[in-house]
Amino acid sequence: MKNPYKSLLLTLCCLLLVFVIGGCSGGATKPSSQDDGNSQVTLEFWTIALQPTFTDYFNQVIADYEKAHPNVRIEWKDYPYDAITNKLLTSISGGDSPDVVNLNTEFASQMGTKGAVLDMNKYLTPDEKSAYFDGIFESTVIGDKAYALPWYTGTEVLFMNKKLVEQAGLDPASPPQTREELIEWARQIKEKTGKSGYAMQLVSKLFPIDGIPILNEDKSAAAFNNPDTEAMIRNIQQLMEEGIIIKEDADFAKQVQYYAGEQVAFELAGPTFINFIKTAAPEVYSNTIAVPLPTGKGGVRMSNSMNLVVPAKSAHPEEAVQFAVFLTNADSQTAFSKVANTLPSTKASIEDPFFTESDKSLEAEAKIVSAQSLDKATDYMVGVPNAKDINSAITRALQNILLNGADMTKTLNDLEQEVNGILQQ
Repeated sequence: MKNPYKSLLLTLCCLLLVFVIGGCSGGATKPSSQDDGNSQVTLEFWTIALQPTFTDYFNQVIADYEKAHPNVRIEWKDYPYDAITNKLLTSISGGDSPDVVNLNTEFASQMGTKGAVLDMNKYLTPDEKSAYFDGIFESTVIGDKAYALPWYTGTEVLFMNKKLVEQAGLDPASPPQTREELIEWARQIKEKTGKSGYAMQLVSKLFPIDGIPILNEDKSAAAFNNPDTEAMIRNIQQLMEEGIIIKEDADFAKQVQYYAGEQVAFELAGPTFINFIKTAAPEVYSNTIAVPLPTGKGGVRMSNSMNLVVPAKSAHPEEAVQFAVFLTNADSQTAFSKVANTLPSTKASIEDPFFTESDKSLEAEAKIVSAQSLDKATDYMVGVPNAKDINSAITRALQNILLNGADMTKTLNDLEQEVNGILQQ
């Protein structure tokens, strides 16, 4: 199944150039209320496909905010994935900008590098910034500017087919802790059962998992063209040839298919994977357990976060930031997690029993394991300008080397030049 945000990002990134040409740094056309603290302020708050499932939650949180801020009225608008792109850019370029908008990390950074959203560092107190998990907050930062507030998130866990693991003579009660140990488990499963370890997508997160920076420190040039990257790719190449990893660029739908058909013993995914495997293969679901995801050389776990941004053309930037802070504070995020089964990006939230107590179901175990990973979580495109384009370039290069047999040295040299060219755009 495709990530529902993918088509949104692809379209929005293409349309962004039109928006930038139209001038993203111009002043807002809505009347400002900054000179009179008693004037009524209306904030437009946009989300993506959260109605009607979470209407009651948002109606309540908005009512609470308006009660505490009687001069502010929140106008909540929710748009489907295939409509919000044109709506957002048309509104902003037409001088009628929304004030708080829900975007993912990749596109929040992309808009930030174009000057299209506010730098939150100019508005947040140190306590407000420190409320979020460091790695997740830093995923919105490029240079010294933070382009979004982290909202709900998710981290990957390791799902294991307990039946296949036990058939291979392994103990699921003592799961692998490192990526190297996971590979050894996968190799033993291949030898004993004939099944592969897991399927994977050929994406840029493979670099930071292995401790390889994608860009240099100031994000001005590629930093991955080195012997460590070559060694990592050769290792994957060998594992694919041995059948320990499926030799394919397997998207999420394919990974579900392989796991449901017991062609692999492991799945590295977020807790939402459970919904798909439960429907596709109830018997496999009943044999599945969730454990912490083994870490690679980078010592990190990947997060996939949603954020709140304030467009640069908001007529009420201070009020907009205040509302975004309220929506993403620990109390609000804990409440949302309980109705949406998401993970919070705030440190205080995971102290709630909701994230620590289990009824022994797979869903509860995955949630607890995932929450315990938040202190090591980071978005794998941390502060990367033009992240979508760089992601795509890396994927094409990995496909050419691992699936098409392209020369590694030449492909990495070409990729380095391509990425440096993207950074100059």
